[in-house]
Amino acid sequence: MRTTSTKHIANPTLFKEQILYWSQQFSETIILDSNVESNENQLYKSYDLIVAVDAFTSIQTDYEKAFEDLYQYQSKANDWLFGYLAYDLKNDVEHLQSQNFDGLGFSDLYFFQPKKIFLLKDSTLEIQYLNMCDDEIDSDFDEIIQSQMSNVKCQKLSINIQQRISKENYIKKVEKTLSHIHRGDIYEANFCMEFFANNALIEPSEIYQKLNKISDSPFAVYFKKNKQYLLSASPERYLKKDNEKVISQPIKGTAKRNTDSNIDEQNKIALNSNPKERSENIMIVDLVRNDLSQTATKGSVKVEELCEIYTFKQVHQMISTVVSSVSHTTSPIEILRTTFPMGSMTGAPKISAMKIIEDLEETKRGLYSGAVGYFTPSGNFDFNVVIRSILYNSENQYLSFSVGSAITAEAIPENEYEECLLKAKAMFEVLQVN
Repeated sequence: MRTTSTKHIANPTLFKEQILYWSQQFSETIILDSNVESNENQLYKSYDLIVAVDAFTSIQTDYEKAFEDLYQYQSKANDWLFGYLAYDLKNDVEHLQSQNFDGLGFSDLYFFQPKKIFLLKDSTLEIQYLNMCDDEIDSDFDEIIQSQMSNVKCQKLSINIQQRISKENYIKKVEKTLSHIHRGDIYEANFCMEFFANNALIEPSEIYQKLNKISDSPFAVYFKKNKQYLLSASPERYLKKDNEKVISQPIKGTAKRNTDSNIDEQNKIALNSNPKERSENIMIVDLVRNDLSQTATKGSVKVEELCEIYTFKQVHQMISTVVSSVSHTTSPIEILRTTFPMGSMTGAPKISAMKIIEDLEETKRGLYSGAVGYFTPSGNFDFNVVIRSILYNSENQYLSFSVGSAITAEAIPENEYEECLLKAKAMFEVLQVN
């Protein structure tokens, strides 16, 4: 079904720029960058860079029976598939709804079978083309390595970013969340707010490059579907299936970086010993263990890492790694369906938390806090969590990025607000907004 060719890449960093530039000609493009140079300690890496372009077939649907439709599509394709699961697929999994404002208009689920795939590991590039276009491999490769990013300096952006929820209103909503916690309705909820801009004119590939450069995150994504874009610097893996092993790596717990190495180390130590941050993380680990147990073989759910501190360019993060084993007969779609949406973006108990945050938030999350990734022909998969990301619809010129934090019984509303601003810092920086 696919023709494979192998090439040597002398300068992988330059190649990333060249293939990003080359890929702009296609209506469907996805680039998944592990930024391996900055994330050497990241567990369960597969490829340094994956690029897929030009849909041969695709599926796009709203939440109704979405996982059932995806099962049919993935089963029949028996090929590489790339795409996303938006947060509001929760309405397919549970009896929930989403009534909030949506300025972006992304569908709830989208996957495509690409004609052309590039898989980079170290300096070896594996190219896989559908047989229908395999005569284009060499000419495309020559075109890529001769590509040059535009030398035209982009104009200073004029974007008026607004905050959907004011600081005063945010604090009131967190206090309301705390009242739910004190009543025993929930233990934890991930409450999010949106920053947005109308009439926003950006060059998405340039913004992605800037965001990726200042973040160097292990699950970076550039995604384009016609006029819709995701520019992501996500540090978080949602779920990976590697044969019979399933891996989840929830993030809960954030601390500032500092240019002073002594202060930076102190911030890291303080995060590691912070009882609130640890309790946040452990609550979600318990939720993930429960989710994974629905498809796991008996006794196979294990916590490989608990509250480990990982350092990224913008922040320190507390990450845990939870794994399970599944039977070879278990559908990959069932593993996703029984764990979606990811616990780190909802709360505990999950259904109660989702109902409460839906009432408190003022924007439909859509692709934000959903997942982007791929299926392999053998049924393995790897998906990130869509956070630290800019979403853009070039047709209506609507730009959006959201941030959130976990609210637990110990939460101080003003501190949670500051954590949200910390997480938004990179997006403000690349959009040149002071």
